[in-house]
Amino acid sequence: MTDYKRPGLIFTRLERLRQIARDAGRMQIVFAGKAHPHDHRGKEIIQQIHEAAGALGDEVPVVFIPGYEISLARKLTAGADLWLNNPRPPLEASGTSGMKAALNGVPSLSTLDGWWAEGCVEGVTGWAIGVLSDDCRSGPVHELDARHTDSLYQKLEGAVLPTYYKDRARWTEIMRSSIAINGSYFTTERMMREYLGAYV
Repeated sequence: MTDYKRPGLIFTRLERLRQIARDAGRMQIVFAGKAHPHDHRGKEIIQQIHEAAGALGDEVPVVFIPGYEISLARKLTAGADLWLNNPRPPLEASGTSGMKAALNGVPSLSTLDGWWAEGCVEGVTGWAIGVLSDDCRSGPVHELDARHTDSLYQKLEGAVLPTYYKDRARWTEIMRSSIAINGSYFTTERMMREYLGAYV
């Protein structure tokens, strides 16, 4: 749990989130993470997630799974319906969890940073939060966060949830595209080829 990942971004406006869930019929959010014993900010973020979960109650069920590690990551990247990742650009180094999710046919909803700047084909492999030119160096951080919050809610409300619940054929096609497009491009073979090319 770390600030630049903005895990609580989805909880910025709880009433808006409640309305989105009501309109969709249902929505559940699953978090997994941990903080180093000396990472006070990380522990605060986890506490804030629990507080938001309590405030939302049964209207938007929120599950927090502690002790994030490899065996749990395998289950989540294979079993999620959507991979939400909203790091503050340009701080995401890569985003390998989203790549693993894509290999399992899990579309992403993410800021255009790290791998998703290349991997996002809007409405085909998933959806973008914000635009590619978003960069925390270009203005106040709170303004970027506000834009991303708006974009996140708009995508959930207007694209992600209606497709998931009302157009299963299209959702299935997006899952296939995640595997076919992202799974074929973001590979260990490509990584090694590019690393070797940089040094040979």
